[in-house]
Amino acid sequence: MAPTPLIQLTRGGFLESEHFGTIAVVDFKGQVVAAVGDPHRVSFSRSTLKAFQALPILEGGTRKEFDFTCAEIAMLCASHNGEPAHVQHVDAMLEKIHLPHTALACGCHVPALYSYFDQSPPPDMVWDQRHNNCSGKHAGFLAYCVHHGYPAANYVDPMHPLQQAVRQDVARATGMDVNALQLGIDGCSAPNYAMPLSKIAYAYARLASGPADTEFGESFQLLAEAMTTYPELVSGSGRNDLAFMQAGRGDWIAKVGADGVQAMASKSRREAFAIKITDGNRTALFSATVEAMDQLGWLDEVQRQALMPWRATQLYNARGMLVGERRPTFTLEKST
Repeated sequence: MAPTPLIQLTRGGFLESEHFGTIAVVDFKGQVVAAVGDPHRVSFSRSTLKAFQALPILEGGTRKEFDFTCAEIAMLCASHNGEPAHVQHVDAMLEKIHLPHTALACGCHVPALYSYFDQSPPPDMVWDQRHNNCSGKHAGFLAYCVHHGYPAANYVDPMHPLQQAVRQDVARATGMDVNALQLGIDGCSAPNYAMPLSKIAYAYARLASGPADTEFGESFQLLAEAMTTYPELVSGSGRNDLAFMQAGRGDWIAKVGADGVQAMASKSRREAFAIKITDGNRTALFSATVEAMDQLGWLDEVQRQALMPWRATQLYNARGMLVGERRPTFTLEKST
């Protein structure tokens, strides 16, 4: 089944462009309860995978060994802005395992606080691996290696014992055969996996179930609590996941991934959805996410108003003139 038009842009009342995609809504039992397009369409999970890449760190005793705090657990799941608070928490994690920031294999990039918003950093700013949006995850990876006595030099190699443990736990969390996970390398050099959108949503529905999950209950409770308690660490100033989780008042778990992937879960409903925008457009992704929440009945009027900017319904030019409209064109089809 081909991707479906999710968001349209009009100018002067005429259709100018469309963003296609797929949505899968799944409950904690793994049942698809609603969808747009093929809910089993395969997509790379990108950073929506981070909570599940953290499972070996929680399940294998590493969190307890190094006494990682709730905030530091949130950093394991973060795609952060590289703001001072993010760097400080990464420093604290590295100090606990007695490794320098140069051990992080995520590479360096302009902090997302600037690059995400198409802004230039201050000319005198210096950044390093700690400012990488994935540095919290990588600090956790290193902690696992130190705890278990594994070499740290090649910890991102897909055949490294750490990554094999991650692959096993990701398969368990998504309810997949480990051999069905399609391997790719993410922007931070760590292995990433392509899977049906329905499986991403299922894993998030289980995450939102917390202690009720019979396999990962304690770990899911810790991860869900960390993400919803510290959304500013998982995300950052001006970012969608921060806005979504703040609007959710502790009920929603939000995690965006690069190239148009978004996962959203509700603790009270024990269900989640995953969206993939085919062309990777972020604005269309956020608009579709809020519309999906609205159609699912997740929003009250206060939340609907708070998230209105993320719908980005009106298009303005450089002079501030209203020149067009962005609108959703999909209806979630309930499964029978």
